[in-house]
Amino acid sequence: MNDMTFIGLGYIGAGLGAGLTLIGAGLGIGKLAYAALEGTARQPEAGGALRTTMIIAAALIEGLAFLALVICMLAVMNFAQPKPEAPAAAAQSQAQH
Repeated sequence: MNDMTFIGLGYIGAGLGAGLTLIGAGLGIGKLAYAALEGTARQPEAGGALRTTMIIAAALIEGLAFLALVICMLAVMNFAQPKPEAPAAAAQSQAQH
């Protein structure tokens, strides 16, 4: 396989990682909001405490999703940079030709 195939596979992997991260964060926040609204419907006087807890948990989920997206972007930027050949590998490839 040539170097372009590995770069392309890296881009695909970073894209899939970012997509799965956003899907997981969306599902997590949706489930969190569902549980908080159901708890408020069952016990309206606890709505303030539930809302505060929900906002803190949602912020943590969003922070984790943002961190994962940053890691995916760093991986993409790393794949985009050309890699210098190691001196031993360069000498070995010249000796073969």
